Amino acid sequence: MTYVYAGAAVHVPAPPEQVFALITDWPRHREWMFMTEARRVGEHAVEAYTGVRPFGFLDTMTITTWQPPTLVLVTHTGRFVRGHGAIRIRPQDGGSRVIWAERLRLPFGPLGRALWPLVRPVSLALLRHSLRKLSGLLVPET
Repeated sequence: MTYVYAGAAVHVPAPPEQVFALITDWPRHREWMFMTEARRVGEHAVEAYTGVRPFGFLDTMTITTWQPPTLVLVTHTGRFVRGHGAIRIRPQDGGSRVIWAERLRLPFGPLGRALWPLVRPVSLALLRHSLRKLSGLLVPET
């Protein structure tokens, strides 16, 4: 089974508590996560739809670690996206550093492995874009 890694980080001008609150406000994901709507569907479950209906995919996740305000770990359990994701928040220079990392099993078997070198740069660009949008939504508390 082949897994791939993608990750990105950004400095956010807000304290970890404020960043964690926005990141885990699942309905607000549409404001910063590229073409994605998310919702909590149980005490330890989240669903995220990425795309423009009907063209997209559902990403189901189980929250495996919840440590406010520093860490959320998920296991992706959907048909298309499977693997593990992490969002870590650390205090840094008058704000926070947000690190988003994914270790995912590629879909489509050998075709997915062959396409990954082309898909990876796009995936990384979308991660960085989403984190920059997240940063723009947060302002320091006064």
